[in-house]
Amino acid sequence: MELTGEWRLQHFDVGQFPPLQIADEGLDDRFWLTTTVPGDVHSTLIERNMIAHPYYGHNDLNCRWIEEKEWWYRTKFQLDNRPAQHEKLELVFEGLDTFATIYVNGLEVAKTANMHRGYSFDITRIAKTGKNTIAVRFDPLFLHHKDKQQMQWSSYTKERPWIRKAAMNYGWDWGPRLVTAGIWGKVHLRRSAHARIESVYAKTLSIADEEAVLLIETEVKRYNPAAKLTVKVSLLNAQGHLVAEQVQALQGGHSESLLHIASPNLWWTHDLGSPYLYQLEMTLLVDDMAVDSCVQPFGIRSIELQLKDEQGNHSFAFILNGVKLFAKGSNWIPVDNFIGAAPDKRYTDLIELAVGSNMNMLRVWAGGIYEKDIFYRECDRLGLLVWQDFTFANALFPDYNADFMENVKQEASYNIKRLRNYASLALWCGNNEIDWLYDMKLADGDITCPFYGETIYHELLPQLLEELDPARPYWPSSPFGGNDANDPDQGDRHNWQVWHGSVYPRKFGEKTMLDYSIEGVSFKNYKKDHTLFSSEFGMHASANRYTLEKYIPDGQFYWGSVEMAYRNKDTNHRKGILLMEGYTGAPNNIEQYMSFSMLTQAEGLKFGIEHYRRNKQRTSGSLIWQHNDSWPGTSWSLIDYELLPKASFYYARKFYHPLLLTIDHEPGASTDLWVVNDTLQSMTGSIRLETYHVSGALVQQMEVAATVPANRSVKLKQWKEEELLGGIAATEAVIKLSAEEWSCYDNYYYLRDHQLLKLPESVLAAYWSQEQGLLYIRASGAVARMVNIQIAQSNVRMSDNFFDLLPGESRGIALHQADGFALAVDSIRISALNAAEISVIRS
Repeated sequence: MELTGEWRLQHFDVGQFPPLQIADEGLDDRFWLTTTVPGDVHSTLIERNMIAHPYYGHNDLNCRWIEEKEWWYRTKFQLDNRPAQHEKLELVFEGLDTFATIYVNGLEVAKTANMHRGYSFDITRIAKTGKNTIAVRFDPLFLHHKDKQQMQWSSYTKERPWIRKAAMNYGWDWGPRLVTAGIWGKVHLRRSAHARIESVYAKTLSIADEEAVLLIETEVKRYNPAAKLTVKVSLLNAQGHLVAEQVQALQGGHSESLLHIASPNLWWTHDLGSPYLYQLEMTLLVDDMAVDSCVQPFGIRSIELQLKDEQGNHSFAFILNGVKLFAKGSNWIPVDNFIGAAPDKRYTDLIELAVGSNMNMLRVWAGGIYEKDIFYRECDRLGLLVWQDFTFANALFPDYNADFMENVKQEASYNIKRLRNYASLALWCGNNEIDWLYDMKLADGDITCPFYGETIYHELLPQLLEELDPARPYWPSSPFGGNDANDPDQGDRHNWQVWHGSVYPRKFGEKTMLDYSIEGVSFKNYKKDHTLFSSEFGMHASANRYTLEKYIPDGQFYWGSVEMAYRNKDTNHRKGILLMEGYTGAPNNIEQYMSFSMLTQAEGLKFGIEHYRRNKQRTSGSLIWQHNDSWPGTSWSLIDYELLPKASFYYARKFYHPLLLTIDHEPGASTDLWVVNDTLQSMTGSIRLETYHVSGALVQQMEVAATVPANRSVKLKQWKEEELLGGIAATEAVIKLSAEEWSCYDNYYYLRDHQLLKLPESVLAAYWSQEQGLLYIRASGAVARMVNIQIAQSNVRMSDNFFDLLPGESRGIALHQADGFALAVDSIRISALNAAEISVIRS
């Protein structure tokens, strides 16, 4: 029974009242706030208009008092009859944030100290027939770290290393400090008779065309030692038909069942096949009477992390069902600063957008949470692999403290058991950037202490995984491997030369260097990166206009305003200006900032990822930092807080497509034509390269025959730059690649940086067909550079945006509002970098 009824919320100063007085079942809480569980304190106060929304302006600073208070939740539940003999009644919390004391009927049941796990408490003896009262007290965090040793290194705040809570709550370089409290997971009562299923571990032992073999391990908790227990394990196909079953008696609390699946359907990422899911059903019987059951989807697949290739060279590649995968994806941060109140639909929207941009992997970053089950269920269903960090990010952690280590052990064990049956889960990773940054800080003299936390990632976690999830690969840190933890020749790599100006190469023990110059932060540096796997890289871009205007106070929506600067939490705001200075030129107003930053981010990611993909014989993955935003700020995200994709998202849809037409070009040098084929079929056809003058005149056209083997990249042809230009200036040329016989996107290139192009004015016209749900856009006079469709509405999906149109070309764009609301057609405005804004003619 989920406890979704009326919950009450109130706050007090620390020590204002004796705890048992507030926990007392007879307390009159009629005048407390009503609240929602799951949720959090901030969201309740926002909903009750007791605080202004923290995302608006500087309002987050006015909420700091919340983290200084003691917060109480209370509710009641009705129990028709007390547990009988050999029955247990447990109170289950799926998420408590963070230091909670639980009372039932005025009696203290337990204390908790970890946001990252669930808890269950036996209340069999204290529950009573009739009304029962639950009270939960949340301590302010300062009570639990004020007397602790401070770590020499903890990014953004010194408070968090002792606190097992989402690190981003303290603020990060893309979000504000909003220290939450509350019941962030579901709460329910679990009544069990004789025994219950405690955990299930299902893994694929072998796969062949004829048969797959699964091992199902079941852990059972007994309440009646004399009961004769039987476990029935059933596997049903997607049509609901039984394909395998085994029944066996339980002698102790553990059973193992082997299932043989004839002609198995495998789970694939959506780009390589179908993410086929069976249904695994577990039934626990006592004397042929079912007393517990467990049902979950299950995908049959194999996953390996290849660290050496067939020739014995270093590699970092995921092998799915025997196929070497190029991982195309992004880094996932929490969907909102108020995690408990975030609706499931926000998850489904963001994951659907990932699939819609042709991603096949998401990395759950260590500074957030082990995500809610809805995240993994959707990744299973839609065919996305998950790289899962354990929640240790950018700090030293007190592994010398036995209580802390036991807390971490319980956290890790809980989440390994919770997540290990998801087909999408591809990798466990020990931490984010800690090994790498520790060495750099040690070399720079910022740290003089031992590597506190090292035993977590290099001893505790691998030992737990060997016991609880031995079938899945583990990686100690990201980045990790080689002559420096960020070595391109071994392991995975974070490329923060672009944007942060980090100077490479570097080896262990060498001092760090930063180059804050146009050349130092330029995305052109991606071309120097021959990494095995790029698991973090990216650059800032503005949020969309609607998102910014919604949260910035009147009169402050202009370039250079205090409020605009407050949207950017990164250190040294000069980085973004340098990037734009090098490619578009520095912006002079808010319109130019939004456009220039989006174009620079999109073209920069395209430049880097096309390089990585052309090099796929060596490089096996690119995960962009970052996928989403947790608040309406300026960040590295592809999708802003209002679920409006930036230009880079629409570029990603094209540069992450399984079939990529691409050129490798440097000004004044030769140009190479490539095709990258990530599919499992060989492709044969013809590639067309067209050179246009920016006015729209076709200068020349070339056809190149192409045969591209499955899962390969191939260089087809090379030209000198003057051969491509056909007599026109490089600053006036547009290159278009297309392949009519193949299902892939056209690709456009400009042979010089945007600020050097001589773009005439283009004229746009637009027509909205209500009947078709299509927006038709046409360009004339000159190529329209980065056509931008703006709409004053959140969560609008478009079939394309931020694209280029040659003169005379027309394109129909499908639009809809993903929450089911009517599309705000009257608010649509269309522009391009070289075309004035226009409104839309409606049918």
